[in-house]
Amino acid sequence: MAALTKAAISAASSLLRSAAPPAAHALRGFASAGSANGVPVEIHNEGGQHRVIVTKELPGDRWLNILTNAGCRVEISKHPDVILSNDIVKKMMGNKCDGVIGQLTEDWGAELFEALKAAGGRAYSNYAVGFNNVKVEEATKRGIPVGNTPGVLTETTAELAAALTLAAARRVAEADVFMRAGKYKGWLPNLFVGQLLQNKTVGIIGAGRIGAAYARMMVEGHKMNLVYYDPYPNTRLEEYMKQYGQLLAHHGEPPVFCKRLETVEEVLKVSDVVSLHCNLDKSTHHLMNKARLEMMKPEAVLVNAARGPVVDETALVAHLKANPEFRCGLDVFEDEPAMKAGLADCPNAVIVPHIASASFWTRSGMATLAAANVAATLQGFPVWANPNNITPFIEKPLSALPAAAPSLVNAKELNLPVAAAE
Repeated sequence: MAALTKAAISAASSLLRSAAPPAAHALRGFASAGSANGVPVEIHNEGGQHRVIVTKELPGDRWLNILTNAGCRVEISKHPDVILSNDIVKKMMGNKCDGVIGQLTEDWGAELFEALKAAGGRAYSNYAVGFNNVKVEEATKRGIPVGNTPGVLTETTAELAAALTLAAARRVAEADVFMRAGKYKGWLPNLFVGQLLQNKTVGIIGAGRIGAAYARMMVEGHKMNLVYYDPYPNTRLEEYMKQYGQLLAHHGEPPVFCKRLETVEEVLKVSDVVSLHCNLDKSTHHLMNKARLEMMKPEAVLVNAARGPVVDETALVAHLKANPEFRCGLDVFEDEPAMKAGLADCPNAVIVPHIASASFWTRSGMATLAAANVAATLQGFPVWANPNNITPFIEKPLSALPAAAPSLVNAKELNLPVAAAE
């Protein structure tokens, strides 16, 4: 992803801060309450030509303005269930639905795409950069483009992974519980002694945008050496680390090193911290199993802000209990939203509810991209030439928004036209 300019980030942040998120059950201005086959919805632009349903309330207003400016009637679910069943989503779509913005907690496979196609649907966008909840081939069979939201999650997700790393290594969550319980009676030499990260080794599994951003945070902030495993070398990251090491040496500090290792196992054996940033597929399901957990150092930290099933959570619970000095930080879970038995009882686990992308700038940016995917598709616009550079969709005024869909993952399979590069 091309980095957003400071001016762009500042402008977008100011815009988003000026629009406070609505109360949980309040209607936005100029909205009306309604029902979609018994499902309570909030309706915007009631006379719009294209009917678009949104299965969850989304942050900000820019996304909504994109859809209404494109002539869409927008219906936002107000159903009390946190995770909507297929039946509820199908009720919302009904027999006339042009597009949907859905969630990664929903099962977008043959059943839902067939219902969307039958309702005249021509567009779907996941409110996420990942789409392992979407059977893209089922959408492609029915001629439905599938959008996602890349480019706005990188630093936000990497920051949360770094926060989990520090919280686990320095036992922040344990100490917080201790304080709130009124157990602190005075300073003690051995009270919540954790691990110093400075000059240690951080390992990452998956050196894409998020993994590389996390690596830079840990190396620059704590002078950690970096090892990584990825099927493809990240030469840009390696060159950056080389130059950073030279900078440190120039100032009389020990230089850091960066090395790509040939296997996951090699990374696990030498790292003091291991952070997972890989995709979820058949090859990475339960990547961190009992055998690989046992390869890690006894006092190591494991961080997962990727996808829950990358870790065999039952094996992790057993490892945490057997190795009290081993720690982990988890943002995602194998059977989300549930946790495996025993995990909540492990004091050496820092656990948070899938909030890696939960900065307002990022979550509202995701909404903007999802809406732009649907709006552009319904208007017959081409696909954006570079989905790794989505700055124009976030930065430009709505009147100058690119006439393109930011990111459609099956554009090639559907032979969709591509916009000329700006």
